[in-house]
Amino acid sequence: MIQYEKFTSTLAVLPIDNIDTDQIIPARFLKTISKERLGTLVFYDWRYDAGGKPKPDFVLNQPHAQEAKILLAGENFGCGSSREHAVWALKQFGFRAVIATSFAEIFRQNALKNALLPVVVSRQIYRELLAAAAADAGVKVTVDLAEQFLILPDRRAIAFPIDNFSRHCLLEGIDELGYVLKQEPAIAAFEARRIAELKN
Repeated sequence: MIQYEKFTSTLAVLPIDNIDTDQIIPARFLKTISKERLGTLVFYDWRYDAGGKPKPDFVLNQPHAQEAKILLAGENFGCGSSREHAVWALKQFGFRAVIATSFAEIFRQNALKNALLPVVVSRQIYRELLAAAAADAGVKVTVDLAEQFLILPDRRAIAFPIDNFSRHCLLEGIDELGYVLKQEPAIAAFEARRIAELKN
């Protein structure tokens, strides 16, 4: 993983509640353990017609959404099965954060472990973002994980929740194993002390 840095982006708006992982990436695409090409499959059944042609009215097929690094979704995003492929597909498409009023817990944990930041906002802030994006598709927001703020188009800084361990790992660009490996000197010192104590 790379270190998670502050960034500013437009929004891809998908204002639907209870988007489950089978909608994010259909089960028939889960045979692979590779993350490659999964970005082309994200929201496949909503994004393409029966012949595999992009639906022009779907948000991810619209020009303004192609470079968006933030997905704005509704309540209980990522519910359903625990497939990690859903997070991989969103990441491969180019998303670095998902803003929603709530997330399914397993999806949230998978997202944090794969450097896809789940940003929880209030219903009021959610409605404000929807309105801002509707008025201007090029409107931008900033995600500042170090300060733990979402900076809105009007420059207000809104705090969002994240546990300290996940925040630390994202900012350091490490996973759980990487965190343990960084403690190796302390672990070695502890083991040396224990051996010395057992000999006395």
